[in-house]
Amino acid sequence: MEVHRLAVAGRQPEIARDVGDRVCRVWLRTSRFAAVEAITTATLTLAPDASAFYQRGWARSSTGRPWLALEDYQQALTRYQQTGDRGNEAATLNNIGLAYAGLGDRQRALDHYHQALPITREFGNRAGEATTLNNIGLAYAGLGDRQRALNYYHQALPIRREVGDRAGEAATLNNIGSVYNGLGNRQRALDHYHQALPITREFGNRAGEATTLNNIG
Repeated sequence: MEVHRLAVAGRQPEIARDVGDRVCRVWLRTSRFAAVEAITTATLTLAPDASAFYQRGWARSSTGRPWLALEDYQQALTRYQQTGDRGNEAATLNNIGLAYAGLGDRQRALDHYHQALPITREFGNRAGEATTLNNIGLAYAGLGDRQRALNYYHQALPIRREVGDRAGEAATLNNIGSVYNGLGNRQRALDHYHQALPITREFGNRAGEATTLNNIG
């Protein structure tokens, strides 16, 4: 933090970008969103930077300001596309989709997820592919198209198992269960909830455990 402060004060954009990016990666994982917004905003006073826009967008989205987040994500997306950074382009498209989904605009969310999906496949990013497939499933479920939602969830699930994403696996199992419950097939819903429950307990995900128990009930 002190190195970043000195870099900003001394008008050293490269150092500020590098150090700020390292710090914000840690802070985003620990939900220090106000601190992320402060440090990225300071970085951006020196020059535009894709990572700073992306991280500030994430912080703003997580603190209930989706429209400001979308402005930042769009700035990041343009720069990632200009530099040919396809991996971060896909991540940003996914986050734009999540922001639109949070606003209830599931069709625009789908538009961005469907742009992200082929990029994740192009680079063999299996974890990113599974996340995108799950997001598409969530959007279709929200639109009431349960069969399409199931199709995408069932594509996501084996990939999450393949890459060892146990938390993601539990989330997708819960999502599949919720669709089957909505279709009136409660036995298949229970089958998936009961697969998810021990995974949430394995990782000490108490909130996820409570959600799954509630779904089973």
